[in-house]
Amino acid sequence: FLAGLHIGIVSINEPGRGPLAVPVWYDYAPGGEVSFVTPAGSRKAGLLSVGDRMSLCAQDEALPPKYVAVEGEVTEIRPATVEGDVTDMAVRYLGEEIGAIYVQSSRAEDPRDEIVVSFRPERWYSADFAKRLA
Repeated sequence: FLAGLHIGIVSINEPGRGPLAVPVWYDYAPGGEVSFVTPAGSRKAGLLSVGDRMSLCAQDEALPPKYVAVEGEVTEIRPATVEGDVTDMAVRYLGEEIGAIYVQSSRAEDPRDEIVVSFRPERWYSADFAKRLA
């Protein structure tokens, strides 16, 4: 389920406040790490360091609803490449043609540096309500 195409909500501890919870495009392959791209100057980027813990939740609202949430430690934060990381993520969510247009127009409007954040899921929580609705 987590490897499917869903908008994820990352949750990051914010000292003195409630956790920061924001939507992201993410990528995951079974057995691997969850990764997402974000502007280097964003609030979420400023709250994360390698070794910090974070979580991500993805859901399917269609009946029967289901979700998966994962928690783990940040393993890597590195500069994102436009040609690789940013374009790959846009194509994953928007398709080849619209993804390329999105990257080109968003870079023209907002040329900020972006980073890739990766974390390895250690704890999994999930629910699938299909049995309750059968």
